[in-house]
Amino acid sequence: MENNKSYRLYFALMLLTLLVCFIINLSLGSVSIPFKDVLSSLMGSNAKESWHYIIINYRLPKSLTAIMTGGGLAVAGLLMQTLFRNPLAGPFVLGLSSGASLGVAILILGAGMFGGAVGGLLLHSWGLVLASALGSFFVLLAVMAVALRIKDTMALLIIGLMFGSVTGAIVSVLSYFSDAEQLQQYIFWSFGSLGNLSWNNIIILLICFIIGILTSIICIKPLNILLLGENYAKSMGLNFKRTTFLIIIATSILAGGITAFAGPIAFIGLAVPHLTRQFITTSNHKILLPAVLLCGSILMLICDTIAQIPLSEFTLPINAITSLFGAPIVIWLLVRKRKLLF
Repeated sequence: MENNKSYRLYFALMLLTLLVCFIINLSLGSVSIPFKDVLSSLMGSNAKESWHYIIINYRLPKSLTAIMTGGGLAVAGLLMQTLFRNPLAGPFVLGLSSGASLGVAILILGAGMFGGAVGGLLLHSWGLVLASALGSFFVLLAVMAVALRIKDTMALLIIGLMFGSVTGAIVSVLSYFSDAEQLQQYIFWSFGSLGNLSWNNIIILLICFIIGILTSIICIKPLNILLLGENYAKSMGLNFKRTTFLIIIATSILAGGITAFAGPIAFIGLAVPHLTRQFITTSNHKILLPAVLLCGSILMLICDTIAQIPLSEFTLPINAITSLFGAPIVIWLLVRKRKLLF
């Protein structure tokens, strides 16, 4: 029987940690801002005008993006690992990240085929977002079409990986025939970035995040049944095909929307569910899903804080930080536990 009191304590600690990481993330950067001034600015009280402008227009959107990106990718990873019963599955296992990369690659690396004015219009920030979203969407349609014809989830997993390989090959061909400037722009996008989002972008990302999380919540009971095996789930009256579609849609909305605005972010979706299971030792998704959501948001805020290089104008690629900072922690925890909880 699960100890609900201990889980409530864990959730209270995670919420407190999230709040602390959020305030620290707002405080640190090229300009160090004291905690009390950060709180004053957030509450609309009197604060230094330049600091207020930096917080509201630059740091707050970036921190909110970090929370949604980390939480969304972590939940998407949990959904994929449960659906495929595979601890190596992640939110981009269906080729969504590769599809987004292909859309952006066609736009950036193929921009030379358009005139200067048209190419400049296409390379606008909204152009990159639309290209990324459309790339993910078309890969999703292809995967969904295949899912209608096959019943084996492992076959669907392999097909998703093949879609990723095909789109990766097309990106490689486009890269080979592109000039240095186009390659540099594409590489910078592939590093991932939590900044440079306007409040309009944040609202759209928030809508995608809410829809994806709500769809995931609807899937909690089917996810718990799926842990006992596909055949048992069907014997319990679970509509397996409908459940698979819902999980794929939730993952696609979360991973596709986040990739469109923040670029491809590695490690979070794969590793956070395993990190969370180290201290939330339950398979009940009613507890595990919100815990993974909070852990993903906390980890992304920590990685973004490290990437900012406090008191420096430079910002490291967020993809490099998520892998360099997170992977050794997962290795250490798994070696210490000597088994992979799943």
